[in-house]
Amino acid sequence: MRNPPPRVVDAHTHLFPAEIVTDRTSFLARDGWFGELYASPSNVMVTPEDLIASMDAAGIDVSVMCGWPWRDPGLCRIHNDFLAEVHARFPERLAWLAIVNPLDPAGATEIARCARLGAVGVGELNADAQGFAWNDPASLGNLVDACAALDIPILIHCSEPVGHAYPGKGTATPDRILRFLEAWPDIQVVAAHWGGGLPFYEMMPEVAQLTANVIYDSAASTYLYTRDIFPIAERLVGSRRIVFGSDYPLLNQKRFLKRTISSSLVESTWNDVLGGNADRVFKLAGGA
Repeated sequence: MRNPPPRVVDAHTHLFPAEIVTDRTSFLARDGWFGELYASPSNVMVTPEDLIASMDAAGIDVSVMCGWPWRDPGLCRIHNDFLAEVHARFPERLAWLAIVNPLDPAGATEIARCARLGAVGVGELNADAQGFAWNDPASLGNLVDACAALDIPILIHCSEPVGHAYPGKGTATPDRILRFLEAWPDIQVVAAHWGGGLPFYEMMPEVAQLTANVIYDSAASTYLYTRDIFPIAERLVGSRRIVFGSDYPLLNQKRFLKRTISSSLVESTWNDVLGGNADRVFKLAGGA
């Protein structure tokens, strides 16, 4: 494996509060989306110590922790408190994103509270899980205004309009995401899972204009694309609009980082893709 750049950031990982990790049973019925993905014990959850150990083994300097897209604002708040506490324990290694339901009338207040606790963005928001629609942008104004006021990005779960079905895929397809971007072109968006294939549509000039402020993350790439997705996406959107994200623990960080580096992504782009872009978008401490 070729040597990675001096600083590597995994921009998309997941941690759950200890009470969920130790006994997920009572939460399966409380949240339909959680129940769909985590009813099977094979879908593992990890501790903060597990994440740090995985990062050390992989050579990853910082990971960004995402909240789960709970529909219940109360569960969102519990998850936010947990991630804030973990960040306080590992401030140089673990950053975090706040989770809110965009339809929650108190969502803007929760976003502001989380920002005071150190959150560097909001996400991973999921329309199917949380009962809202990206193609109904008027309903998302409070969310956008709150993030814009704090100058923080929104990480959104995106879905491919074609390809195989899988638990958690959802219906946040590029056409719906574009409706949102039409209404809110200036907000910084991080489109997870390669934006459901949105980079390919950027060959259309009108799409490229709408997506100028969109960053794409590589979460769950192994389940969706061949390793050529990295160099091909870089040719389409440029090296400054891609962030490395594993979706750990869904993907093994060490294995996925090795896969990324061994792709035909040119070495001159590594500082951007593997760390610099995440540092810039999330304004991470310790970044260049």
